[in-house]
Amino acid sequence: MTMTWTPSSWTDRPAKQQPVWPDAEAVRQVTSELAKRPPLIFAGEARYLTDELARVARGEAFLLQAGDCAESFDVGTADAIRDKLKVILQMAAVLQYSGGVPVVKVGRIAGQFAKPRSSDIETRDGVSLPSFRGHIVNDIDFDEQARIPDPARLLRAYDQSASTLNLLRAFTKGGYADLRQVHRWNQEFVADSPAGRRYEQIADGIDRALRFMQSAGIDLDDAAMRQVNLYTSHEALLLEYEQALTRQDSITGDWYDCSAHMLWIGERTRELDGAHIKFLSGVHNPIGCKVGPTMEPDEVVALCEALNPGRIEGRLTLITRMGADVLGERLPPLLEAVKKSGHPVVWACDPMHGNTFSTETGTKTRHFDAIMREVQAFFEAHRAAGTWAGGLHIELTGDDVTECLGGSQSLETADLESRYETMCDPRLNGRQSLDLAFRAAEELTYSRGPA
Repeated sequence: MTMTWTPSSWTDRPAKQQPVWPDAEAVRQVTSELAKRPPLIFAGEARYLTDELARVARGEAFLLQAGDCAESFDVGTADAIRDKLKVILQMAAVLQYSGGVPVVKVGRIAGQFAKPRSSDIETRDGVSLPSFRGHIVNDIDFDEQARIPDPARLLRAYDQSASTLNLLRAFTKGGYADLRQVHRWNQEFVADSPAGRRYEQIADGIDRALRFMQSAGIDLDDAAMRQVNLYTSHEALLLEYEQALTRQDSITGDWYDCSAHMLWIGERTRELDGAHIKFLSGVHNPIGCKVGPTMEPDEVVALCEALNPGRIEGRLTLITRMGADVLGERLPPLLEAVKKSGHPVVWACDPMHGNTFSTETGTKTRHFDAIMREVQAFFEAHRAAGTWAGGLHIELTGDDVTECLGGSQSLETADLESRYETMCDPRLNGRQSLDLAFRAAEELTYSRGPA
């Protein structure tokens, strides 16, 4: 982080994946309005998350980052937010018990409205229109008017993020996150799951742990048992939006992107000389960067130098997204290079994006087995390298959708049409997410070794 950095420093770099706004003056007016609005998060919260992620980097905690592929303006109901939070809490409880370490909970929520696309144009039946870039830019309907980028949507994204954050704070601090209640939900899942017998040992262990704590006189009504910290995150894709919500902390004088606690850079925008790297190099939030199968060892070290030259623990999370068939070959050289460089990073696994394929009818999907194979390969690579497999980055929903194949429900291709609701990439449903958590917990237990 250099002293010459300002929130607009990115503008002299090439910026990929930005919408072509039809009215530049309208964008200027909207971003000017956003710059006057209150921050969505506070600098102190972002610093606290950095401290928690520093524990992950040292192998003393585990990161669970999860939520929608792309949030929708149409599904921001209290029930939908609650159900998503419920699944994250359930997954975290299983991972925390199995790993014997705290789980840092970060949602892909309250801001994940923008999506990168492989093409600026989408063509159907000979008709070409601008691609859907998330509700923060345009609408998903394949209609000329709907696909025009509308800067007023930036304000709506801010408003919905604010209301979602307000609700999340109420849920996480108001008793909904009570560990006993979360455990009951997991017991119900195990009892109702075709793979329940496989998961019983973990569920029974949590039950015994709670009974022991109660018998030892530990107050299960204490705030520590009933409240959790849930942080927000999204891909920092639309740089005009991110710049408008960047504030200088009155205590430290440091710059923070106050649109979310944590931001990440995607695989399509991680060029070292690009605008996204330049922007995030100057904010003091904890940041992440996706690491795909084409990343070379010298590149990953250069990325660490660009984004965390001060080598601050908890500052940088590297999120691998390689595919189940190639991670075992491509990840080890990167682990070795970063380890040798001395950069303190959190290594997290995104087992979703490298395992996407289309069915014969053109429906995008992912198979649970491939997702799980990538998770297992991730843990195996870290065990072999002597490094800490620090987290999972999962696209999921609390709804009973049918977007990914497999899992204990054994969803097949014919089932996809039942409830295929995603606006972009396929997500694990609530049951599949818990399947993943219980099986990842087995890997985490193995990685931690004997207590």
